[in-house]
Order: sequence, then structure tokens, then C-alpha cells
Amino acid sequence: MKRSPTLKPPIAVAVAEVIRRIPRGRVCTYGTVAEAAGYPRCARHVAKVLNDVHGLPWHRVLGSGGRISLKGEYGFEQRFLLEAEGVRFKGRRVDMLSHEQHFPGMYRETSPRK
Repeated sequence: MKRSPTLKPPIAVAVAEVIRRIPRGRVCTYGTVAEAAGYPRCARHVAKVLNDVHGLPWHRVLGSGGRISLKGEYGFEQRFLLEAEGVRFKGRRVDMLSHEQHFPGMYRETSPRK
């Protein structure tokens, strides 16, 4: 049985394209980038692409809830670069209400919290 050809680009290409579209002063989570690239539930692959593809604005991609997931000096560098772009923090997390990048055509269903 033959599979029909997939129209999706390879994950690395799609993820890199989405990361390049995050403007200065805005941020996204790993999960949002994966979803916008057409690969929901592949947030770990986003981290791999950031590690493998040079020249991407890596500092604009954060962990869930706007937290910096890098440890040590890399985490300090990420915060420094984000603050230089005008991104505000609330404690250790980015103010996601003000700085989260939303991609058109991507709708995330939210369920009411109990």
C-alpha cells in the first residue's frame, strides 16, 4: 500500500521558518513554535533545531509559561538579550500577555480551568 505524499515540509525547515518570523521584542514557547510549524506535540524537536541550526533568534523561544529553561550563564544571557529587546519580566517569567507572538491561522483550544 502506497502512502500519499506528505505536503508538510521537514520539521527542521518548518520550525526554523517559524522561529525566524518571531519579531524583535516578542517571544514564543517551544510548544507554540511546534504547533505553528504544523507539528503539534513536538516541542522537544524545537530545542533540537535551535541547537543544530545556527543564526536563529534562539533567545526568543521560551519554556512553558514564559520561563527561561536554560541553566546558568545561558539563562542569564537569554534574559539579558530579551531585556535589551524591551521584553518585560514578572519575576523569573516573561510577561506573556504583553510579549507573546501569535501566528495567524493557529488557534489553540483552551479549556476552562476548574
